[in-house]
Amino acid sequence: QVQLVESGGGLVQPGGSLRLSCAASGNIFSILKMGWYRQAPGKQRELVATITRGGTTNYGDSLKDRFTISRDYAENTAYLQMNSLKPEDTAVYYCNAEGELLQTGHISPFRSWGPGTQVTVSS
Repeated sequence: QVQLVESGGGLVQPGGSLRLSCAASGNIFSILKMGWYRQAPGKQRELVATITRGGTTNYGDSLKDRFTISRDYAENTAYLQMNSLKPEDTAVYYCNAEGELLQTGHISPFRSWGPGTQVTVSS
């Protein structure tokens, strides 16, 4: 199995910055894509950003100018740098990873979610 652990959430004032981290561990053969999603109270989970093994990034609407996703391939870790935070960015942020799992005798696909980290933007 693959475990994802997020860190870096917290309380920040409007206009501030936070950097989230997501570390993947387990019997990982390869990670094809890592990403961040968020869910605010009463709303559906939405895409924040993803990054593929090849470095291709994809962002949710209107987030690319403030958020940057990056990845440390050697450490199976993804980062989300969030700048100019707004109260509407308040949500639980979830890490997601898709790839291939190494099990005895074979490789199988996986898709895992982290438990989430709270980001609150408030004065």
